[in-house]
Amino acid sequence: MSKPATKTVNCPSCQKEVAWLEENKYRPFCSKRCKLIDFGDWAAEKHIIPGKRVSTEDDENQETLQ
Repeated sequence: MSKPATKTVNCPSCQKEVAWLEENKYRPFCSKRCKLIDFGDWAAEKHIIPGKRVSTEDDENQETLQ
């Protein structure tokens, strides 16, 4: 019986093909570098999750001050 084919995905940062294996601690990224680049993009708000903005306590305080 043959082994099932290893699933591959494209790294979200560099698009390099990556094997989806448990040994790859950076999956779905190909490397620590690509993982950190993506994390930095989220921190810099270059990525957003679409949807309605959720009001925070600070937003409510700003409205009160105006």
